Amino acid sequence: MPIFAGMDADVIVVGAGPAGSATATYLAQAGVDTLLLEKATFPRAKACGDGLTPRAVKELQFLGVPTTEQAGFQRNRGLRVFGGGHVLELPWPELDSFPPFGLTMPRETLDHKLAQHAVAAGARLHQDTTVTGPVISERTGRVVGVNARTGSDSSNSATHTYRAPLVVAADGVSTRLATAIGRDKNPHRPVGVAVRTRVKLTKPPSRPGQMDWMESHLELWDGPREHGKLMPGYGWVFPEAGQVVNVGVGSVTSTARAKGVNYRELLTTWMDTLGPLWGFTAQDVVDPPRSAALPMCFSRQPLYGKGLLLVGDAGGMVSPFDGEGIAYALQSGRVAAATITAALSPGAAGRREETLLDYPRQLKESLGGYFSLGRVFVKLIEQPAVMRLCTRYGLPRPTLMRLVMKLLSDLYEPRGGDWMDRLIATLARMAPAA
Repeated sequence: MPIFAGMDADVIVVGAGPAGSATATYLAQAGVDTLLLEKATFPRAKACGDGLTPRAVKELQFLGVPTTEQAGFQRNRGLRVFGGGHVLELPWPELDSFPPFGLTMPRETLDHKLAQHAVAAGARLHQDTTVTGPVISERTGRVVGVNARTGSDSSNSATHTYRAPLVVAADGVSTRLATAIGRDKNPHRPVGVAVRTRVKLTKPPSRPGQMDWMESHLELWDGPREHGKLMPGYGWVFPEAGQVVNVGVGSVTSTARAKGVNYRELLTTWMDTLGPLWGFTAQDVVDPPRSAALPMCFSRQPLYGKGLLLVGDAGGMVSPFDGEGIAYALQSGRVAAATITAALSPGAAGRREETLLDYPRQLKESLGGYFSLGRVFVKLIEQPAVMRLCTRYGLPRPTLMRLVMKLLSDLYEPRGGDWMDRLIATLARMAPAA
């Protein structure tokens, strides 16, 4: 039961993706009455590369989600990077702070698993519930609930108002809640675009150990490299359980401006070249292409204000280095829940707002400098000449590439570690957390 009279919950979480389900799980585990609202019905499709770096694996372990192959995950050893005519295998680094392996799982499966985990912890999940806007107190201007519509068609739909002293927006990049109260995206922050499909392999891959690595292609060619045309963007192939691979392409820009690239056509063209290397054809596609925007570098702020917290994509928490979003979605949910739990404790009534403002402070302290480094990185690599030089002369140098991998995947010891860890940590501390 809610601790506040006249309320439907202590906290309403809008969106049951990784950020929302993580927030709801931690809150429910702490005894906070939590209402989790999801517009779709599980399992639902989601555009994603389905890859989980060791940072994301660690967050799943924090959450108490089993990360074994028996639980449906496909484990991988690291990245196999292609570019400039070179191929380099980069195992995930051996660190005290992170597990030495990555995982993959289809997002529709992962999201369903995380939502069920939240329910098992005690959160109340309402599916097929579309939040149409916030409820704002006329007296204080605070968000004190949401208006919602249940039912997917007009014949069985109904409107509802749910009230709570705090609302968490986990409703993705478009975040209807945040935009309704004027929290618009910063057009000067990086934005990624990605499109992916899935392919069922009908025969084993031609290269040994091919399913043990997440592949990253820094160059996309429309035919054999010797006489093909170099296309814009980057590509990936992430093996999943059941002899399925997630294949996708994408790009990133330093500001929110369109590139004018048809990414679905780009994916189709590249897959024609990639197919022989993996042993698939267009007939082996088992999931239609799906695209998504990737909001980066805290592109929507403030992360807390007037009763509304932003987590995951709603707050623009995708890494500009590698497009990783799940790890930061789970992390922001963990930090948000801990902050909310502290703010709602009996002894915090007189300093509740001060406590809640600790949420953006903690995230910026943890991620702000790293994201700022990423903004510089994106400005460099979006210049084709710079990218060609990095690919041609960087990939043949394994030590340099191990440093780059630690930086790009955000896998370094924040304190201690080797010289690479200390260098990255120093750079992240020096960068302004904007």
